[in-house]
Amino acid sequence: MKKIIVKTLVVGELQANAYIVACPEQRVAAVIDPGAAAEQILQAVAPAGFRLTQILLTHGHADHIGGVAALRRATGATVAVHAADAPLLEDAALNLSLYLGRGFTAGAPDRRLADGETVAIGALALQVLHTPGHTPGGVCYLGPGMVFTGDTLFAGSVGRTDFPGGSLKQLLRSIKERLLTLPDETVVYPGHGPATTIGEERLHNPFLTGSL
Repeated sequence: MKKIIVKTLVVGELQANAYIVACPEQRVAAVIDPGAAAEQILQAVAPAGFRLTQILLTHGHADHIGGVAALRRATGATVAVHAADAPLLEDAALNLSLYLGRGFTAGAPDRRLADGETVAIGALALQVLHTPGHTPGGVCYLGPGMVFTGDTLFAGSVGRTDFPGGSLKQLLRSIKERLLTLPDETVVYPGHGPATTIGEERLHNPFLTGSL
């Protein structure tokens, strides 16, 4: 298994998790969901000697894309999002930033992802899992022994589905068909809150056990 470095930064007013995923072999890194604090993210990457080459988005909501424009300007990193969420990056109403009182856009993505694609970070590879429900183009990124779930799955909860394009039925189907099929020991890095495992959520998440 290729060595992988994962660093978590909690950013923005909604306390979203931004993940720096780095390949020590080739000294390159990607950031997943830079929701804010572009300078903080850069300060975490540069001193370690890594070059930030990609910005990977699990979906297009404001609290996950707020740092995209600044990071792209500073580093030239490419931006990738599922094709169905690409419009959110260029529309302040769709990405909900307008309703937070500071409407902004992140610019068109460089890459529109589809289910099953592979994203390479140096010698590392993340597989794109399309998991709609929170947004139509929500995705998770599956790596060796880990999965970055954005706002699809949290520790003890699931993503909201009351935003435009959301569907609880679709979200639960995505989780059960795309995530609960993973090994129990798979580490879950969610868009908000602490890390967990697939096994923990299978056993104790009330949205998945039917205990709600």
